[in-house]
Amino acid sequence: MSNLIQIGDRVKIYLDSKFGEKEGWYEGVVFKVDPYSEHRSFYWVELNQELQTMLGVKHISVFNPKNIQKI
Repeated sequence: MSNLIQIGDRVKIYLDSKFGEKEGWYEGVVFKVDPYSEHRSFYWVELNQELQTMLGVKHISVFNPKNIQKI
């Protein structure tokens, strides 16, 4: 399985301490990839319905490759 993350891939994203007690790993689906440099991109993730309700947002972008994993 390739580690390259593409549109349509199911992923886990890590929300850090900025999200308080909601810190942790959550699932979603990549719907857009914005290249930033030769080696990094912004990954736009549509969050699962439960997380959308909990955070009050539908989409989130992930830049740090340590905070996104393909599942």
